[in-house]
Amino acid sequence: MSAKTATTESGSAQVHVLADEHQVGHGTRKDYITGFVLAAILTAIPFALVMGEVFANPRITAFLVMGFAVVQIVVHMVYFLHMNTKSEGGWTILALIFTLTLVLITLVGSVWVMYHLDTNMMPADHGMHMPAPQSMPVEPGTAGPAPATHQHNH
Repeated sequence: MSAKTATTESGSAQVHVLADEHQVGHGTRKDYITGFVLAAILTAIPFALVMGEVFANPRITAFLVMGFAVVQIVVHMVYFLHMNTKSEGGWTILALIFTLTLVLITLVGSVWVMYHLDTNMMPADHGMHMPAPQSMPVEPGTAGPAPATHQHNH
């Protein structure tokens, strides 16, 4: 730690400030205002997309809303949490990258397992319905096979 001393023009008042060489200062007022304005815009645009039903396909709207959410996460990390390569000697960014890698592995693995479970499990009807009877040849002089009836008990 180093101590910095500042004196006024009169020389009577002294201000002692302790500064840590490894500490990165917090953002300025301009940084906070910029972050707030960006966060407000990144909230208003998806709201307008959803409420105005801009796209006919809801999947497009959902992907855009998720994209804006990711950008807003980055804005919050940079402007409010002050995460950059200089803070904490770069360890915060390294921890973030490690966390994102684990989350990505977990999400992709879960989707992969669910997809393969869905495709390799029993059919949707679970084999509860009998196939429709094939037309059987009718011998002359007989009434023929009885019509098939299906009863569903739910």
